[in-house]
Amino acid sequence: MAPSLPDEMLACQVVEYNQPYEIHKVPTPRDPGPYDLIVKVVVASLCHTDGMVSAGDFKTKLPCTGSHEGAGTVIMTGSSVFTSDFKEGDRVMCGLKVHPCGKCNDCRGLEKYRQYCRNDDGIIGVTRDGAFAEYVLVDSRISAKLPMSVSFETAAPLACAGCTAWRGVLQSKLKSGQWLAVVGGGGGLGHLGTQFAKALGIKVIAIDARDEGLKLSEEAGADVTLDARKGDEYLIEQVQKVTGGDGTDATINVSDAKTAAATACAVTKMHGVMIQIAQPEQVCIPFHHFIFRDIRVEGSLICSPDEAKRMLDVVAKHKISVRTNPFQGLEKVPELVELAHSGKMSGKGIVVVDPQQIEEEKKSGVEMV
Repeated sequence: MAPSLPDEMLACQVVEYNQPYEIHKVPTPRDPGPYDLIVKVVVASLCHTDGMVSAGDFKTKLPCTGSHEGAGTVIMTGSSVFTSDFKEGDRVMCGLKVHPCGKCNDCRGLEKYRQYCRNDDGIIGVTRDGAFAEYVLVDSRISAKLPMSVSFETAAPLACAGCTAWRGVLQSKLKSGQWLAVVGGGGGLGHLGTQFAKALGIKVIAIDARDEGLKLSEEAGADVTLDARKGDEYLIEQVQKVTGGDGTDATINVSDAKTAAATACAVTKMHGVMIQIAQPEQVCIPFHHFIFRDIRVEGSLICSPDEAKRMLDVVAKHKISVRTNPFQGLEKVPELVELAHSGKMSGKGIVVVDPQQIEEEKKSGVEMV
């Protein structure tokens, strides 16, 4: 018997570009497609991409409910969803993409390419309604069931920030004992990348230009933290000092600062790789890093569905934590956005949409991360 869903739900929507979210009642999603899930949202998270949606960068058809980082409980499943995969009551991390085509070169290629499908039906919170709502429709093939010890508050930011940082670490192809630098190490993505790398035995140098970021980098377990405000000459000297004179084996850049990509290349050893994750308008790198130092620059997106499941297992096993700034209720989204834009937020901003399920989680007796 199908569960009863309300006709309307509360949602935070972009109604006009470059204007604040509007919080109002909208129709509740229902009638899931064959592979869909309807999820009762427990926690939704704010991401840098949400600001790009509001600015019109993706030419999103408006109105659109925000947030592509959500976690919650399955309320309804589509006709082709196997109960062995998902059933009503399961706790899930919401997948971003909806209905990949399954036919293009990316879908039929390597597992790590499947998130690049360009023939899907959109991305929640970006080109279709997202998780800043009481309910959201997602694709079961992209979503992931939560390990028992991973909380909703941890899982929501992992849906994009975690998947993005994890993919960057995987793409570096480093082995245990090698050195990785994270430029922007004290941000929402950076502190996760540091913890993921440490879980794989990789040594980490975290570089940040904020006192809050440097502190969070230390708390995340970075072996070395360096202040980017002291300049590239200082950073290169310090990095080479701890890496035996070579520089890091690879570097991940998650900072939008104009000079961040150049800094990331500068601290990387000759013939090393720099993974560009940040999305500034232009990525500026002096030519000598490419030509005279043979630095290879690779872009990276979110991870694939299978990689996301492995990430959650690593989070559970190594008790990886997400620094969150929680706000209670969808009505608080404007306050969260204000904090995020202030530059003073440490970690990720989240909204607790369903506090009752948070309390039930705490009473479960399971030690949560």
